[in-house]
Amino acid sequence: MKVFCQKLQREGEALTRKPMPGELGERIVNHISQEAWSMWLEQQTMLINEHHLSSFEPEAQAFLREQMQAFLFNDEAVAPKAYVPGSSEA
Repeated sequence: MKVFCQKLQREGEALTRKPMPGELGERIVNHISQEAWSMWLEQQTMLINEHHLSSFEPEAQAFLREQMQAFLFNDEAVAPKAYVPGSSEA
């Protein structure tokens, strides 16, 4: 099944199920492609690592939800200042 992806501004493969419950999950499944969702998952991983977030903390969940909406629907997501793609601290 295809969907017009709001993030990529082109048609792409639709997600097979809502990635989360509620209205936001419905919006994502109806307007975001699998490719854009995969891009978000990479962005989310980077944010969790760079900000040392715990996905169990309500503040972290709220931050990630805001970042997800900005990334998928507003194209406002930015990398943390210290982030260097492809680098890792040991």
